[in-house]
Amino acid sequence: NIIRNHIPLKIYEVPTGTKVFDWEVPKEWNIRDAFIADESGNKIVDFKKNNLHVVGYSVPRDEWLPLSKLQEHLHSLPEQPDAIPYVNSYYQENWGFCIEHSKRARLKDGNYHIFIDSELKNGHLTYGEYIIPGQTNKEVFLSTYICHPSMVNDNLSGPAITTFLARWIVSKSRKYTYRIIFIPETIGSMIYLSKNLDIMRKNMLAGFNITCVGDDGPYSFLPTRNGNTLADKIALNVLKFKHPEFIKYSYLDRGSDERQYCSPGIDLPVVSVMRSKYAAYPEYHTSLDNLSIISPESLDGSYDVLKDCLELIENNYQYHAVYLGEPQLGKRGLYPHLSTSSSWVSVMDTLNFLAYADGVNDLADISNIINVPVWKLYPLAAKLQTAGLIR
Repeated sequence: NIIRNHIPLKIYEVPTGTKVFDWEVPKEWNIRDAFIADESGNKIVDFKKNNLHVVGYSVPRDEWLPLSKLQEHLHSLPEQPDAIPYVNSYYQENWGFCIEHSKRARLKDGNYHIFIDSELKNGHLTYGEYIIPGQTNKEVFLSTYICHPSMVNDNLSGPAITTFLARWIVSKSRKYTYRIIFIPETIGSMIYLSKNLDIMRKNMLAGFNITCVGDDGPYSFLPTRNGNTLADKIALNVLKFKHPEFIKYSYLDRGSDERQYCSPGIDLPVVSVMRSKYAAYPEYHTSLDNLSIISPESLDGSYDVLKDCLELIENNYQYHAVYLGEPQLGKRGLYPHLSTSSSWVSVMDTLNFLAYADGVNDLADISNIINVPVWKLYPLAAKLQTAGLIR
């Protein structure tokens, strides 16, 4: 509903028990309160202070346990003693608490009051969709997830960037249709595929799974399963020229919804462009993944990279030189009047563009071959088209 204040999402509800490929929509979990208190009533952990203190999907409890039994249901990180881990158990009924290891180490023998006011019931899985029509039915796909409570880089940054990309897309004249979804990770992507796979297979040109785009780590790229789609080419081109220090991962390093979009038999062209990749930064899946590790500058940089990818898709034409041999550029004002040792250098980008405008190479190909960023080729292509040298 917050996202709907910015873009007109259509919201869908999928009932518990719905079969989705090899999976099933789980029960809905609702929680109101949870804590661990000592014998004096002091709360050791308190859900109302940090919701990560409770293992996701914990069943109701109200009992006293000795510390030895309680330890079996506590989760902490010895290597990060001041962090609360993020832990959940979706498909098997369980319960537990997450606690800073420094606090856990100070727990004294005795009995502890365990209280979890929660319920698991038949309900719904919720997801949002925004389809922005273009001049054609061919589609660009943006997917982000909304299922990691209190995680900022590994969750909130994705929906934030995606929301404002959607606002930018709708403000522009566009050739392609944009299919944008906000889903719970894994089960959400499978639900969406089960409902829309045929049209996505038919129309999708390229897609982006948007996650972990808020911190100041190096840019990261995770390819499709075969690494040879338009989405791979577009993202690699933009990153090569904008952030050449980016980290290129293998599909074997996958861990988000690309697992579903690129799986055999589905094989959609969906890549991930990130800052620090999920599971590759120390704050990942802990209470330390908070607002302090992201910045407006990092979010803006990620927004620009993804926007550049979408602009390239929109402008990624195949160009064909009109004349046999090199055209005479001078009579069209595209070549210096005096032939000097430096005049050749000044027109090399133009000549190189024409050399590879063979009707097979698209703009991204030409950019890669002649080693010139596409944003420098946009005006050059327009100039050559106006001069009647390419079509």
